[in-house]
Amino acid sequence: MGSVGLGLAVVSLWLMVAAVTAGSDAPRGVALGFVFDPKAKCEPPCEHAGVCIRNNSCLCSSGYEGETCQYATCYPKCKNGGVCLRPGKCRCPPGFGGKYCHKAICDLGCGNGGTCVAPGVCRCPEGWLGGACQTAVCSPPCLNGGKCTSPNKCRCGPRFSGPRCADRRSAH
Repeated sequence: MGSVGLGLAVVSLWLMVAAVTAGSDAPRGVALGFVFDPKAKCEPPCEHAGVCIRNNSCLCSSGYEGETCQYATCYPKCKNGGVCLRPGKCRCPPGFGGKYCHKAICDLGCGNGGTCVAPGVCRCPEGWLGGACQTAVCSPPCLNGGKCTSPNKCRCGPRFSGPRCADRRSAH
């Protein structure tokens, strides 16, 4: 390679290094500590736009790492056993979702103001129970076949009345 070609390779690499380091904590425009060999060969070749800088040594583009830049990196890291597919894209295991697999998923949802805290597990507000916070709690319980319809609210059958369905309706 002539001096003009080598100069272009160095300038091109410098621009790439400046772009790669722009997202890092390193000061901008500071050269990284390596020597670029324009005749370098990497076997297997560098992946994901990585650049072969010395024999079998790749400089990885932002978002990739590994000997040949073969591994994607996600920041923040994928949570709950998620796998980084490409920079910023996680594949989540069953029961988790969100960009970084940080959100638990409750397939049935969490009703009545409940919050999904683990896959399939809801934290229910006071007065509600059940896997999806679907069962109201009446304390004391409804009597005489009355049904608890919301926290401490009973729906009485035709023969009973009162807050807990304890009063017999008079026959008219």
